[in-house]
Amino acid sequence: MSAIASPLLTVGLYHSKLSSSASIPFLSTLSTSSTPCSSLSLLCNSSIRIKPLRVSSGEAISESSTISIDNGESSDSTAFFIRARNKIGLLQIITRVFKVLGLQIEKASVEFEGDFFVKKFFVTDSHGRKIEHKESLDRIEKALMEAIDDGDGAVSVASAVPSRGIVVRRAGLLPKSGEGRAKAERMFGLMDGFLKNDPVSLQKDILDHVEYTVARSRFNFDDFEAYQALSHSVRDRLIERWHDTQQYFKRKDPKRLYFLSLEFLMGRSLSNSVINLGIRDQCADALNQLGFEFEVVAEQEGDAALGNGGLARLSACQMDSLATLDFPAIGYGLRYQYGLFRQVILDGFQHEQPDYWLNFGNPWEIERVHVSYAVKFYGTVEEEFLNGEKCKVWVPGEMVEAVAYDNPIPGYGTRNTINLRLWAAKPSGQYDMESYNTGDYINEVINRQRAETISTVLYPDDRSYQGKELRLKQQYFFVSASLQDIIRRFKEAHNNFDDFPEKVALQLNDTHPSLAIAEVMRVLVDEERLGWNRAWDIVCTIFSFTTHTVLPEGLEKIPVDLLGSLLPRHLQIIYEINSIFMDELKKRIGLDYNRLSRMSIVEEGAIKNIRMANLSLVCCHTVNGVSRVHSELLKTRVFKDFYELWPQKFQYKTNGVTQRRWIVVSNPSLCALISKWLGTEAWIRDADLLTGLREYAADAILQQEWKMVRKVNKMRLAEYIEAMSGVKVSADAMFDVQIKRIHEYKRQLLNLLGIIHRYDCIKNMEKSNRRKVVPRVCIIGGKAAPGYEIAKKIIKLCHAVAEKINNDSDVGDLLKLVFFPDYNVSVAELVIPGSDLSQHISTAGHEASGTGSMKLLMNGCLLLATADGSTVEIIEEIGEDNMFLFGAKLHEVSALRDKGPATKVPLQFARVVRMVREGYFGFKDYFKSLCDTLEGGGDFYLLGNDFGSYLEAQAAADKAFVDEEKWTQMSILCTASSGRFSSDRTIEEYAEKTWGIEPCKCPF
Repeated sequence: MSAIASPLLTVGLYHSKLSSSASIPFLSTLSTSSTPCSSLSLLCNSSIRIKPLRVSSGEAISESSTISIDNGESSDSTAFFIRARNKIGLLQIITRVFKVLGLQIEKASVEFEGDFFVKKFFVTDSHGRKIEHKESLDRIEKALMEAIDDGDGAVSVASAVPSRGIVVRRAGLLPKSGEGRAKAERMFGLMDGFLKNDPVSLQKDILDHVEYTVARSRFNFDDFEAYQALSHSVRDRLIERWHDTQQYFKRKDPKRLYFLSLEFLMGRSLSNSVINLGIRDQCADALNQLGFEFEVVAEQEGDAALGNGGLARLSACQMDSLATLDFPAIGYGLRYQYGLFRQVILDGFQHEQPDYWLNFGNPWEIERVHVSYAVKFYGTVEEEFLNGEKCKVWVPGEMVEAVAYDNPIPGYGTRNTINLRLWAAKPSGQYDMESYNTGDYINEVINRQRAETISTVLYPDDRSYQGKELRLKQQYFFVSASLQDIIRRFKEAHNNFDDFPEKVALQLNDTHPSLAIAEVMRVLVDEERLGWNRAWDIVCTIFSFTTHTVLPEGLEKIPVDLLGSLLPRHLQIIYEINSIFMDELKKRIGLDYNRLSRMSIVEEGAIKNIRMANLSLVCCHTVNGVSRVHSELLKTRVFKDFYELWPQKFQYKTNGVTQRRWIVVSNPSLCALISKWLGTEAWIRDADLLTGLREYAADAILQQEWKMVRKVNKMRLAEYIEAMSGVKVSADAMFDVQIKRIHEYKRQLLNLLGIIHRYDCIKNMEKSNRRKVVPRVCIIGGKAAPGYEIAKKIIKLCHAVAEKINNDSDVGDLLKLVFFPDYNVSVAELVIPGSDLSQHISTAGHEASGTGSMKLLMNGCLLLATADGSTVEIIEEIGEDNMFLFGAKLHEVSALRDKGPATKVPLQFARVVRMVREGYFGFKDYFKSLCDTLEGGGDFYLLGNDFGSYLEAQAAADKAFVDEEKWTQMSILCTASSGRFSSDRTIEEYAEKTWGIEPCKCPF
């Protein structure tokens, strides 16, 4: 019988590290008898005897597959008895499993029992001996059972062999007979393996994409076209894993997490993807042989700036960790056409320009034109009678289509690849026939364009009514489309909403998606016809909420008039929720009207508002803070009333960042050094292993290698600074960075005043003493919100001070100040590995967490910080001796503010403020209002109070930097202590304590 490629299963050597010389012996050649064997196609020639097996009518036949093992059947081989339902290609599947396990089939037979068959295999190991080790037999049995198990997805034999490169891929069931079966066999015959990852195969794929995707000649293409072709080649491999993962999830039907966030600051995808796939070196070799450099090609990618600051970057890190830890999860967000604005600096002033990040396409996304949902706005709510019951029906006044764009997110060291689904707004397919009939085409075109503006820009300016309306539209559009998708997926496998909490966990990343609560109630009550109480019980068990707010006044509110106009049914539902809540609250606390007013979802006043945080607190089963300090602020200040009512709801999970992005991708030299000294790469998945570096922190050899890695990174950063700003800096200087969103509470102004003080000291000291000054390059980067005038003035002051310092010959290389325009993830990947000292100097009680410090800590950068946010927990890990602390503590801030003008400030502080006020750096009138925030009792963020201790901390940093051995040891200890701040730990805590989900690993 001729061999036919299995339509059901293929086995390929997937991982590049599994060489062709791996010790996997081929099956011995066997001969086949001419006995008919249905439509089974045999992989090898063997002495397989196939005969029908008669079964009496009264004999019970098991419906499930079974495997038994007998070592007494033969003296020189182990017998495997496999009983399974007959299906095409299964014999080939089994023989290939034995093959990849390094086993040899000596003889085999096949007997039939109706729809089932019994296969008997006599097998030896690679040395021709019987297999007697129990653990080996268990592993072989497990691999065989996975291979013959019905269903879609992939099965694994990886557990039985040391390499993770064995991949067994199964397609769906074939048509039973006829032309459809023949077509399916041909199709699977053409797709019988995964894409190969060797350099030659990658080159072919790259060139194919150059010609057929990019439509350029394979003999003439540039760096950007090479990037596009390589990205599509990598995406092809992601799609293979993505399909297998989704099919495996569908087959296993685990409880899934749905992560709702309006922001995802993903950064570049190419480098992260090839590292997580394990093919970075192969891609570099493939490009090299084509005349390109991987680093240059990777630089062609723009940043997907779909967020602003820590919350957005945190979302991206958490998606990476969810994939790496094999959790069944999907992220939902918006596909903003312009994303965060592009910051342009002209004469030191910030100007905002649209970020045209999609101008040249996005090779990483997959447009799902067939996955679209209608989203409704405006209209009226009518009452109808259905089956004798009165029901609410929302009749919308406007419809918009939400179209899905999928972005595969690969895990590291796993086959799991999860999905980030972003929604784009498109005009509804329902035409306004009246407009067409009356010839009012222009109005119809305008209406259709208005629909698309919903997903045009990240965070529209909400200082006007139109801006507020657009932001609310964005939030509901995102929520409605995501929930329709989630409920559709649930209903494909389930027909009872009582199972919903067992299969769905919804995570609200801050209050932006909080409308999801009212939307789920609307769908369950109005569309699925569940009773209110039943629907409410479901809602209260599926939602969890993480807040990033530290001040009550920062909580989101929506005007009632606006919500009632745009989403009339949702306002009714929120009123009903609040009415029930208020009734229950009165029973609990009595008629304490002040407290009832504070806790009400509806805020009364001249402008009536809906408090979205209160809605989330009432409905979510868990409320999460993002650090221990933040959690205490929530309990004692932000949500004090709710904590006293429901203390069991409140938890905290300190934020984390992914070491794969912030060490492996951005600092490959440090990654290699860590792996060398730890003797393993396992820390890339288990960051706690970094603590192993502590025992080598004083080792002279490690210190020398550590310094060399840091020096190279600093030289690279120095080259970038010169190319970007024209300022030449020395790599021997201390690189002192503060890179984060520009805001008064983050106190970039304190940093600038400290720089002015340093400059003033250098100018006024004797030339002979200047040789004792520690050279310093001060780097500041970040964006100011378009309407935030004080923040914009801080940026201008930075440029004015830099202009004075960088051109002063008396100072020379002793002090330089550089501002990085348009700071983003890609710039951070360059700055962070080259930083010596990082400033995290917010006023105590104002930073919820602060993930920037964690990224720098991982890279061995020392911290100069206040005891705020996650810094308190960092202190516990590395000790106060390994960082530079200053400033008022959280419990002192309130009393210091109460002092107001009576607060005494250091003379140095008064001097530097006066230098700015009197125009030493120019722009005297422009900076007047900035100086006013610091004097006359207006110093809300306590810059004057903390200035003295700030200068002391800076002096301590100078002293430590001069002692290279001490500084290097402190740097090593920073990295060694950073494992606790991996997002992997954060996600594991969420999974266990909040979401109730478990890993669902797609086998290799």
